[in-house]
Amino acid sequence: MFTFVTIKTLKNILAFLKRPFKWLMMICGVLFLIIFILSFTTLPFWMYHGLGTSSEKLDQKPEYIIIMSGGGIPSASGLMRTYLAAKVAEEFPEAKIIVTMPGDTLDSLSSAKKKKNELLIRGIEANRIMHENIGTNTRSQALEVKKIIKKDVPILIVTSPEHIYRSVKTFKKVGFSNVGGDAAFSKPVEASFEFDDEKLGGNQVVPNIGENYQLRYQFWNHLQFQIIVYREYVAITFYKLKGWI
Repeated sequence: MFTFVTIKTLKNILAFLKRPFKWLMMICGVLFLIIFILSFTTLPFWMYHGLGTSSEKLDQKPEYIIIMSGGGIPSASGLMRTYLAAKVAEEFPEAKIIVTMPGDTLDSLSSAKKKKNELLIRGIEANRIMHENIGTNTRSQALEVKKIIKKDVPILIVTSPEHIYRSVKTFKKVGFSNVGGDAAFSKPVEASFEFDDEKLGGNQVVPNIGENYQLRYQFWNHLQFQIIVYREYVAITFYKLKGWI
């Protein structure tokens, strides 16, 4: 009797869940189809580009350049942000630099220390570089930077393109009124990567794609842009709901 009731109950539960599960699968399928189709268009790039160029330009020289943490060293985001920050620091030689990266600044193997070393390698003087190694997200890093600077001065934030909008808004929320953002965009290679399939040999039954940049690169880049952008949209929504921006 117990087994019969249990099996019957289980069947009822499965029957109850069948319809919402079916709708969930349909919604996921539609979303995947939309993402797939958009990857063949330029819209994902412009969404990504829009986040990276959304901040206002500073109307005066920054007193501080803030490098947002990103990945460790080496990593794509970590190296790109540090590279751009060094370029900006050369443009504004009187500005101090604050590296926001949690970790032990006395440990030579920590990402915080390695980021400073990357700046030193690129010719930035050690006495210009400061650490903020407590904050673990954009909000807490902005609060910790505010404790370091202690006054409302022009600051320039260096971070990844998708992170510019949220970073600038977050720093304004904690009390900085003059905030600019400089996005660490990657640079395209100027050389052509086209190739002649026939000259390279191999199975000629497989379609030639040597001149098809759309399939070889753009589709995958735009697919990646969408994942990055949608994730950031969720983060922006969360920050707005929390009252952090």
